[in-house]
Amino acid sequence: MPKVLISDKMDPKAAEIFRARGVEVDEITGKTKEELIAIIGQYDGLAIRSATKVVKEVLDAATNLKVVGRAGIGVDNVDIPAASAKGVVVMNTPFGNSITTAEHAIALMFALARQLPEADTSTQAGKWEKNRFMGVELTNKVLGLIGAGNIGSIVADRALGLKMKVVAYDPFLTPERAVEMGIEKVALDELLARADFITLHTPLTDQTRNILSAENLAKAKKGVRIINCARGGLIDEAALKAALDSGHVAGAALDVFVEEPAKASPLFGTPNFISTPHLGASTSEAQVNVAIQVAEQMADYLVAGGITNALNVPSLSAEEAPKLRPYMALAEKLGGLVGQLESDHIRGVSIETEGAAAELNAKPIIAAVLAGLMRVYSDTVNMVNAPFLAKERGLDVREVRHDREADYHTLLRVTIKLEDGSERSVAGTLFSNSEPRLVELFGIKMEADLDGEMLYVVNQDAPGFIGRIGSTLGEAGVNIATFHLGRRSHGPGGEAALLLSVDGPVPEPVLWNVCNLPGVNKVKALKF
Repeated sequence: MPKVLISDKMDPKAAEIFRARGVEVDEITGKTKEELIAIIGQYDGLAIRSATKVVKEVLDAATNLKVVGRAGIGVDNVDIPAASAKGVVVMNTPFGNSITTAEHAIALMFALARQLPEADTSTQAGKWEKNRFMGVELTNKVLGLIGAGNIGSIVADRALGLKMKVVAYDPFLTPERAVEMGIEKVALDELLARADFITLHTPLTDQTRNILSAENLAKAKKGVRIINCARGGLIDEAALKAALDSGHVAGAALDVFVEEPAKASPLFGTPNFISTPHLGASTSEAQVNVAIQVAEQMADYLVAGGITNALNVPSLSAEEAPKLRPYMALAEKLGGLVGQLESDHIRGVSIETEGAAAELNAKPIIAAVLAGLMRVYSDTVNMVNAPFLAKERGLDVREVRHDREADYHTLLRVTIKLEDGSERSVAGTLFSNSEPRLVELFGIKMEADLDGEMLYVVNQDAPGFIGRIGSTLGEAGVNIATFHLGRRSHGPGGEAALLLSVDGPVPEPVLWNVCNLPGVNKVKALKF
């Protein structure tokens, strides 16, 4: 009989589900790291909330551990690389608190609109300042959603019920899905210019960090009110304070902060600012939901081998795994490449297989492409949840198999379709049946390994360019590890592309220097 330890306080229904599914369970909470290390070796599963830290030392002592289940979405307290190295599946419950978080965002929107916290404080102080608190109606106002996934779509539904107009910025939201939701898809700049209220529902990634920067806040409509129940770091807090002080932003409500617990913030004490201590998931219903879900998922895995909402392993049978792993690695790299280069306005994606690849189970390959493609916008996307996220946003995903002779014994092609009808395509193969290799980039023949930090440059093919870019990087202390070059035409003078592997991240000022070189059309830093 499998044995599970519940190490954080959790709703009793979790233990009931484990026992009903034939899993032995102990509920031992409040243990220190050393105490947990002393007992973890006897357990097959570990069910946690946020208090237990599943660090490498704990995993090293967990000689029988097969799965860690987090009742909630955040897994910052789990060393996922160490768990993967130990063969431990890490699961979370990303949808158990969606309604609760969406409702908290709506509640903060009402609080901002009617100045409820200030009015409460004033009234309880005996002031009765009725004329001081002149609010605004939500009816007929424009709500701007930054992120239209699971939680964002719930917020949109509630806002439409309040007779608000909803516009959304989400690169993976298709126009068809937007129509289905009853909202309008717009570019970020248009959202900023039109929205009376802005609410954020996107993960924190390199692309979304400070998405409401000082520059973007300045583009926002004067008098806008801003709500963030998603992740700290999406808003430049110092810039937000300045915008509140100037009156350009009429009000802001944050449930999340860059530093948590937020004991001090430049925003504290600012007029028209509301704060709550990360309460988005804090309802009794949400706590029950995530406890039930984590118990069901872990029990399914321990008893029947089913994998749901795993962060570090795809759904894959033991027989298929050895053949599919190198193809999945290639697929994820190709998806990551096209996702980093063309991350906005994607309407659909086509995954084509030729040769040996066409004979394999395509689902894990497709999932790997989608995981790579969408990772630029989500820190929790993986080969298990990527297809769901793509479907949620209305992304058209197609599989094409080719039974034909080709230049390579096996080939995988990923083509994205943009909203303007244009298409961009990348292709790759396996060398020695195991080594992923790019062979075509947006119509340009080019062989390259996709690994580590890279630099993508599009330029006009002209003598001396390679020397100029080499000198520019060299003078900045950036070492080039490998250099891959291709050009669209057979003769000189046309468009060319470079993929350079470098030994570390390229600083922003260096990217600008490269961008300003004569003949350069586009520069993009990549990471694999």
